[in-house]
Amino acid sequence: MTQQTSKIRLATVWLGGCSGCHMSFLDLDEKLIDLADAVELVYSPIADAKEFPQNVDVTLVEGAVANVDHLELAEQIRERSKIVVSFGDCAVTGNVTSLRNRLNVDDLLTAVYHAGPGAVPLGLDDDGIMPALIDRVVPLHQIIPVDAFIPGCPPDPDRIWAAVSALLNGKPVHLPEEMRYFG
Repeated sequence: MTQQTSKIRLATVWLGGCSGCHMSFLDLDEKLIDLADAVELVYSPIADAKEFPQNVDVTLVEGAVANVDHLELAEQIRERSKIVVSFGDCAVTGNVTSLRNRLNVDDLLTAVYHAGPGAVPLGLDDDGIMPALIDRVVPLHQIIPVDAFIPGCPPDPDRIWAAVSALLNGKPVHLPEEMRYFG
């Protein structure tokens, strides 16, 4: 990596998915030390930041957009980030999370909460407790413009490093052909 006068402000976000992309990110192992020298991690499920910050250089977004909180956060991410990256197959295509699209949201919530305590949450109503589900789970680029894509379920550490190191060096993400597959 080239010498930087100031650290790149990096954020990672987890929307509707399994967190496998973040686990794979942690599998960068010793490269995390190189990364720590080059970036300031300003938001992540790995950190304890509650509010998405302003002036983020690069944001990696894992997971599909599945509820109203995801919609709001996606808009904040785009507004506050120079570069937004769809990180993993759920963010790129909707992947497993979008299997919910075959089901009626109200029927799904009734089935899930039928045997539980209290009232069944309403499907698309935002009660302030549980984020309301949107009609269809969608990949990130259907909600906001995305600058780069890292496919994989989850992407392997070499693929993540190829993309992240390119971005940190001010280059576009151009994954070699053998890294451009899904699954």
